[in-house]
Amino acid sequence: MSDFSARRVMMVDTQVRPSDVTKFPIIEAMLSVPREAYVPLAKAEAAYVGENLDIGGRVMVEARTLAKILDALDVQPTDRALYVAGGLGYGAAVLARMLTSVVLLETEALAAAAQASLAAQAVSNVTVVSGPLETGAPGSYDVIIIEGGVQDVPEALLAQLAVGGRIAAIFMQGALGLVKIGHKNDGRVNWRFSFNATAPVLAGFAKAPAFAL
Repeated sequence: MSDFSARRVMMVDTQVRPSDVTKFPIIEAMLSVPREAYVPLAKAEAAYVGENLDIGGRVMVEARTLAKILDALDVQPTDRALYVAGGLGYGAAVLARMLTSVVLLETEALAAAAQASLAAQAVSNVTVVSGPLETGAPGSYDVIIIEGGVQDVPEALLAQLAVGGRIAAIFMQGALGLVKIGHKNDGRVNWRFSFNATAPVLAGFAKAPAFAL
């Protein structure tokens, strides 16, 4: 049987800390949440590889990417958070170790599986909501994380970001991916580059094709 607890320590020591992520809440959360519990059983042995993992209809981003996103967002204990396209719930479970509550938004096809994974781990402060990812979930959020590639972020989702809130997304430009952090002030979201990472573009987050005569 694999020693997954030892793999978690190795993941943090070889993937997270070397990426200049040292904040205690992030480190503690990633050491505590069993990554293998949020992937299909057949892929448990691959849960700690240092790359994106296809979990069936969604990609779980590598630990380095998630950790750096949490670091760049400067997550605070009182933040209200929306986690978009969270797959089977790993990222939301990590975030839930740092916050009082998290809303996880997934499509109908994956929401039930995410709920089951979280329930099996007794994670009681993540609320799973089912619906189109591009429309978000009702509410006002201080932090929004989109776990997946985007070419554009729909206005409906940006409207749910509170004044002073932060949003993270992986903007894909061909094979190149740029993680950007958006800050909302005066009704506008201003994006800044944070680091490079890649993920497949999510349905509903592709740029609309330009009209041509």
